[in-house]
Amino acid sequence: MMFGDWLDIGPVDQIAPGTARTLPVVGGEEIAVFRTQNGEFHALINKCPHKQGPLSQGIVHGGMVTCPLHNWNISLKTGEAQGEDKGCVPVIPLKVDAERIYLLRAAVLGQRAA
Repeated sequence: MMFGDWLDIGPVDQIAPGTARTLPVVGGEEIAVFRTQNGEFHALINKCPHKQGPLSQGIVHGGMVTCPLHNWNISLKTGEAQGEDKGCVPVIPLKVDAERIYLLRAAVLGQRAA
C-alpha cells in the first residue's frame, strides 16, 4: 500500500528484535529491514559491499549487522563498513508510524535503475 511518498511494508511486530526480514524489489536489489534489540528499525540493500553476502542473515548487534560470509561489520545507520574494512551499502530511508514500517518510495523504486 502506498502512503504518499512512503511504501507501507507492514506492522512492526513482523520483525522480532535482533532480526531482519527481506523485501524483494522487482527489477532492483532486495532490501533488508532490520530491528535492533532496542527497537530501532533500519533498511539497507541486502548485499555486503565485500562479497555481496546476504546481510539479512547476519547477526544484528548494537547498531550493526555482521555479514554471515566474512564477518564484516556494517553500520545500520550509515551502511558503512566498520574498522579496517572499506565499503558502503546503500541505506533506504525508513520511518515508523502507528506501529507500521514505511520505506521511502523513491529510494525503493529509484534503486531499480542502479
